[in-house]
Amino acid sequence: MSGPQAVGGTPARAGVHRAGHRWATWLWRAVAVGFAAVMVFPVYWMVNSAFEPNNQITSLTPSFFPVHFTLHNFVRAVDHTAGTGSGQAYFWDDARNSAIVVTSAVAITLLFAFLAAAAISRFRLRGASAFLVLVLVVQMVPGTAMVIPIFLFLSNLHLTDNYLGLILVYAASTLPFTIWALRGFVRGVPLELEEAAMVDGASRLGAFMRILFPLVLPGLISTGIFAFITSWNDFLMADVVMQQNYHQTLPVWLFSFTTNTGTDYGGLMAGCTLMSLPVVVFFLLVQRRIVSGLTAGAVKG
Repeated sequence: MSGPQAVGGTPARAGVHRAGHRWATWLWRAVAVGFAAVMVFPVYWMVNSAFEPNNQITSLTPSFFPVHFTLHNFVRAVDHTAGTGSGQAYFWDDARNSAIVVTSAVAITLLFAFLAAAAISRFRLRGASAFLVLVLVVQMVPGTAMVIPIFLFLSNLHLTDNYLGLILVYAASTLPFTIWALRGFVRGVPLELEEAAMVDGASRLGAFMRILFPLVLPGLISTGIFAFITSWNDFLMADVVMQQNYHQTLPVWLFSFTTNTGTDYGGLMAGCTLMSLPVVVFFLLVQRRIVSGLTAGAVKG
């Protein structure tokens, strides 16, 4: 009798196991949805407040949907004079400044980080491990501790109130993490692929550009997003280096919505929404490239 009972009990145990697995799956999905809701809610509240008048934003009874829908906050944000007293709005100038500085810094960061990661991963260099540790140590230094030395250094080089000065600061601040992240992508590409290309007649540079670069492109895009967001949202260095209103970037422009007389919450939320749009658009443009690049790299590797 023990044999049939064991055989007959197996489907029951399997059914219990599948039911438990389904419950665990639904539980983890619920946790993921809850975590996503917590992360997305501040963004939703920002956008929701951008379409509400100030009296509704500051009301003690919050509304999760704009009852009195208005676009006046966006008009006021674009026409905001940034507290200069001159009556001149600097939104478009600041948007241009941010675009120039951030895109240039990201390009410089990706170029040098890719070359450094390739050199560390493909060549036997003395002190490579120490260099990587140093990269991490530099990344751990708080940015506030470097404000005064950076300002004095740029001032001696006459690079304050200068695009180049802020570009170099952003490139230097995002370079350590970018090198560390790209090193993993480069090491994930088999060296045999480059060696096979060189056997077929390609030069080292040709194998580097035709084999390594396309397969590491997803990593370049991913780290580029990190460098872009980090530089785009920076306030401290931009406020210290760019002292003139017509040279400031968008984060500094946002700070001007808070004055001694109070905070224009409607204009501030509209300004934050406008400032977030380039990041969202940039991510939407490259997300498909990331997925397709990862798939292509997996197949080719």
